[in-house]
Amino acid sequence: MNSDSSPSKSTERPGYRNEIKFLLVFALVLGGTFTLLSLESVNDRVIEPFTGLIAKASGVALNVLGQGVERTGTMIRNPRFAVNIKNGCNGVEAMVILLAAIVAFPASWRARWIGLALGTVVIQVVNLIRVVALFLTGAYFPKLFDSSHTVIWQTLVILSAVLLWMYWANRFAIPPSDGAEADAH
Repeated sequence: MNSDSSPSKSTERPGYRNEIKFLLVFALVLGGTFTLLSLESVNDRVIEPFTGLIAKASGVALNVLGQGVERTGTMIRNPRFAVNIKNGCNGVEAMVILLAAIVAFPASWRARWIGLALGTVVIQVVNLIRVVALFLTGAYFPKLFDSSHTVIWQTLVILSAVLLWMYWANRFAIPPSDGAEADAH
């Protein structure tokens, strides 16, 4: 029993200060990163070569599955089907969403780097599965390709980024101690 009957003084401010700060930083990082990615020079020097690597990995996976594909740049084709991996289908948007959420969340920079590294790998594995599955869908179930591409797989890749962030925030991000903020910004 506490003999001091005075009301406890809270060190937290009422309201939604932390949530607003998160949303502002998230929006700024998201907007800034998408603006950077929209530059033709960044697209040509970074995104297109990255997408070519995704196409190469997908082509290897499809050939392991016996599909006999050839790759040219971001295009994968065989006699049954062809797909061109474009922006929006390379997992970059999901990685940007994860980046913005991790940077905006109060955590140590070490935890952030770990989250970004592991998140990038997981998102790209999900995206590799996506490209392979979409190619196989187009080759063997062409009527299902459009809905599979726009409804199912776009949702799953973005959802993977959101779920990865939730997992990271609950498992790896160290919340600030009482009265002190993490080295967030």
